[in-house]
Amino acid sequence: MAVPSLTLHDQTTIPQFGIGVWQVPPTDSERVVSEALELGYRHVDTAQMYGNEAGVGAAISASGLARDDVYVTTKLNNSFHEPAKARESLKRSLDELGLDQVDLFLIHWPLPTRYGGDFTATWAALIELREAGLTRSIGVSNFQPAHLDTIVQATGVVPVVNQIELHPYFDNPARPATLEHGALVQAWSPLGQGGGELTDPVITALADKHGKTPAQVVLRWHLDRGDIVFPKSTHRERLAENIDVFDFTLSDDEVTSLNALDKGEAGRTGPNPDTFDWIPN
Repeated sequence: MAVPSLTLHDQTTIPQFGIGVWQVPPTDSERVVSEALELGYRHVDTAQMYGNEAGVGAAISASGLARDDVYVTTKLNNSFHEPAKARESLKRSLDELGLDQVDLFLIHWPLPTRYGGDFTATWAALIELREAGLTRSIGVSNFQPAHLDTIVQATGVVPVVNQIELHPYFDNPARPATLEHGALVQAWSPLGQGGGELTDPVITALADKHGKTPAQVVLRWHLDRGDIVFPKSTHRERLAENIDVFDFTLSDDEVTSLNALDKGEAGRTGPNPDTFDWIPN
C-alpha cells in the first residue's frame, strides 16, 4: 500500500510517513536514503545541524525519481536565527541538497533564552523565505504551546506543522495545542529512546495480537492518531520493517490503551524546549 498523504492548512500535501536521518553519519546518509527510497519512502526529514544534507541530496539525485515525488524537509541551524542569516542558511541547504526549493523548512528549536527571546523575528524571516519561493511550506519544531501562541499572535501566520518529541511514554502537551492552531503534528523519537516502550506489556500484547513487531504497533499508533512520523534506521531490514505498517490498523480502544501509557514530563527523553539553548560552533 502506498504511503498516504495529508493536506496541510496551506493546501499542500505531505506524506504521512518518511525516513528521519538524525544521527545518521554523513558517510552513511546517501546509502540509507537511497535504500529508503527503493523501499517506497517518499519523505526525507533532515536538518542543517545533522550535517548530512549533501548525502540526502545525492541519494535523491541518484534515485531517478521525479522531484515532485520526494518530499524534503530541512531545519534551520540554531546558529542562524537572525533574519539575514536565516536566508543565507537556507540557500546553503539548497546547495547541499542540490535543490532549488525544499518542501518544508522548520525552525529547529525556539531558543527562548537566546537572541533576546525573539523567535518571532525568525518566524517572520521564514515567512519571507516562503514568499521568495525557497520553500513551499514553513513550520516549527520543538515549540511549546506558549511559543506557538506568540508567533501566531504576532504574525497571523500559523506553522503548517510542529515537530515534537512524541511517543507512548510522552504524549507531549504541545500536541493538542498544535492541533488547536490548525497545524499538524510530526513525531520525532516516535519509538522513544530506550525508555522501554518496545517491551511494555501493553504494546507487546498488541504486537502479538496483530502479528506485528512492537515497533510497528507504535508507528501504527502514531498514524492512526493522524500524526506524521519518520523513524530512523541505518539498516535496510529495519527500514523495510518500519514501513510495513499499512496492512493493519488499531481500534479506537487500542489507541486509547496506548494513550494511557503517557508518563507526562517524566516520559520526556530529549531536551526541554523552554530551557534548551545549545548553539553549535
